[in-house]
Amino acid sequence: MSQYFDTLETRSSDERAADLATSLPGQIARAKTLAGYAASLTDVDPSAVTSAEALASLPVLRKSEIGAAQAEDGPLGGYAALPTHKFAHIFQSPGPIYEPGGVGHDWWRMGRFLKACGIGEGDIVQNCFGYHLTPAGMIFENGARAVGAAVVPAGVGQTELQVRAAADIGTTAYAGTPDYLKIILDRADADGVKLKITKAAVGGGALFPSLRQEYADRGITCLQSYATADLGNIAYESPAMEGMIIDEHVIVEIVRPGTGDPVAPGEVGEVVVTTLNPDYPLIRFATGDLSAVLPGESPCGRTNMRIKGWMGRADQTTKIKGMFVRPEQVAAFVAKHDDVTRARVIAAREGESDVMVVQVETDATDPAAYAGSIAETLKLKGKVELVAKGSLPNDGKVIEDTRSYD
Repeated sequence: MSQYFDTLETRSSDERAADLATSLPGQIARAKTLAGYAASLTDVDPSAVTSAEALASLPVLRKSEIGAAQAEDGPLGGYAALPTHKFAHIFQSPGPIYEPGGVGHDWWRMGRFLKACGIGEGDIVQNCFGYHLTPAGMIFENGARAVGAAVVPAGVGQTELQVRAAADIGTTAYAGTPDYLKIILDRADADGVKLKITKAAVGGGALFPSLRQEYADRGITCLQSYATADLGNIAYESPAMEGMIIDEHVIVEIVRPGTGDPVAPGEVGEVVVTTLNPDYPLIRFATGDLSAVLPGESPCGRTNMRIKGWMGRADQTTKIKGMFVRPEQVAAFVAKHDDVTRARVIAAREGESDVMVVQVETDATDPAAYAGSIAETLKLKGKVELVAKGSLPNDGKVIEDTRSYD
């Protein structure tokens, strides 16, 4: 049996680019017909958008925009290609914001990840993701069906019953948050119950190396995915455990926080995703998460681009002296100066007062030259520190809050 979900995972870069040049224009054309994109894609020629590089000229779509559109125009805000009642499920995220869901083959693209975990026919998956209003439970159930595994729709809680079900049914795989599996295993140990779980597909939280090692010591291989309620699966680990491999039906860009501008390879930035799902065509959707491209291909044989995994949040909006400072304002300041490569705002305290320090990467020597545009773009006066080009940390932060709230 193949270790891969399909042959798309091992395509050459030329084959992947050729397929994208065919599928991406169709997705852009589909999106142009939807009310949600009426303003942003009006002047876009779909036939010219044939690559990730071409995508970079299109505006970024933020979740807040979808939420505002839903409040104005109905439950899906004009971003779905199907009427609301044609979807199998409608989910609710905080806001509230609503996301559609389907039950077609691997609709959420989670089967690819479960296959990488070694889950398939003959496996029974104890699905401990939530089924109430949020989509995670259905996302993983849909993926399990795609690889031919049976599902115990367990959800979260009632640990004693979870242990009993896993033992009685013969559960072989776990799906859920990284830490809840340990709760189940510890309870099984306390009850003297031996479980058959040897595979774990986790998400929705941090998988710390110590916890992964504990599972390995118990004979359980634990891999993680990166998915959202809007997009489904974005990237996933393989047995190589070197970064996360981008799914074959999304295009991922890493951009400077507060902008839609791609960063240099390896630089930390915000994850922006375009999905090729025809039912819900999200174009350059900003996840708000930080990551970076990992060079090269995975040793497992999968050839798509890799990212380093979740590296923090891109929305670093911070209140200083009673005023909000946003990443897009920092980006606007940098754009004003050809000699500035990057900038970083630091919120600090001196005595009982807020202080704003703006570190500016430049070859210039006069901090005063930037004071006016800083006040204009950030709406605050601050201390300017000039630093050498390339010296600011590669962590994706453009606003750092060093104040202690203890």
